[in-house]
Amino acid sequence: MNYDLIIIGGGAAGVAALKSAYDPNLKILLVERENRLGGILKQCIHNGFGVHHYKEELTGPEYAVRGIDAIKTLDVDILTDTTVIDVEKTNGTFTVRMSNTTDGDHLRTSKAVILSSGCYERTRGAIQLPGDRPSGIMPAGSAQRYLNMEGYLVGKKIFILGSGDIGLIMARRMTLEGAKVLGVAEIMPYSNGLTRNIVQCLHDFDIPLYLSHTISDIRGKSRLEGITISEVDETFQTIEGTEKHFDVDTLLLSVGLIPDINMFESLSFETSRKTNGAIVDQTYQTSVEGLFACGNALHVHDLVDFVTEESEKAGKSAKAFIMENHKKNKKLIDIEASDNIGYVLPQKLDMDQPFDEVELSFRATMKGDKGVFVIHQGDQEILTKKARFVMPAEMEKISLKKDLIDTTEPITIRFEVTQ
Repeated sequence: MNYDLIIIGGGAAGVAALKSAYDPNLKILLVERENRLGGILKQCIHNGFGVHHYKEELTGPEYAVRGIDAIKTLDVDILTDTTVIDVEKTNGTFTVRMSNTTDGDHLRTSKAVILSSGCYERTRGAIQLPGDRPSGIMPAGSAQRYLNMEGYLVGKKIFILGSGDIGLIMARRMTLEGAKVLGVAEIMPYSNGLTRNIVQCLHDFDIPLYLSHTISDIRGKSRLEGITISEVDETFQTIEGTEKHFDVDTLLLSVGLIPDINMFESLSFETSRKTNGAIVDQTYQTSVEGLFACGNALHVHDLVDFVTEESEKAGKSAKAFIMENHKKNKKLIDIEASDNIGYVLPQKLDMDQPFDEVELSFRATMKGDKGVFVIHQGDQEILTKKARFVMPAEMEKISLKKDLIDTTEPITIRFEVTQ
């Protein structure tokens, strides 16, 4: 079957991209590997979603339903319980190989593809924790799914490694269900979660946060019996004599998320070492013409509201690409992270695309109560913006007008802490 557009992933990103890409003259397919749309939002029963996009506070399932309801009446095809295995491109046409229990393996073709497949959690193997290898160690998101969707409490005495938002939220959730959360250890000197989650999930429940600490030992035979954490130095090496021991039966890992782009082994496109996702221009198009990426499949967001806004832009760009039906020339300028900036998106700016301004999204690598973001090309400073209460866990945004960009040199952005 031939389509104009195939969207891979039916979470918040895929649903938003579908809504904005829809046109009655286009044939669109949305593919979702689970049995219903909604993605990770289905298991996020806490509130805090939707404040930016819907101007009201919603739970994760409520946020998901808002998006799903908006596409119910659209004349599109939706496949659930279907996993995309591979994507290839030949002579300007994408071939998407997928599989489900009903039809087995089958192929669909399209003029364009949007990758909105979300992300997955780092596991123990990815971070090489020392010590024994008993049961009772799992990603925090898996524990969240077990509890909120299956009704299964994974442990009674809990410790959490990593201060990502899922780990912080699970510290509160497990406490409310009667478990004892003994602490959260974070290897960085600052938290990787939103400030509001630090306050509402740890401080409000007297759960200690051990910054600049990591797991230095795990004990247990068949089941986890205890862990040891140690302070780390500036090179993240453990400091002898700083050990703290905890008797626990469960260790939850909140140590980072990775964009899920594994099904694209047959396509060669540029990726970022900083985000582990694709490198895109301001239309969210990758280095492969017609392939777009958005949401957590592109880079890990702190708010689903920003996922929706970004994915709406990607959907509009994909629709324009299909309906214009011709290849444009590209005049690309690199956008690079400089001092105290972890990464910036987009990483490319196509000056041949029509636009008045481009929104840059980026993360700082250090905290600062006061500071300034500086954007420049070569030796020329083209824009500065004062900032307050900058946190590495929180995305920053700056709009850069096209008329400020007058050279072909790379655009760079840096962060300076001020007094």
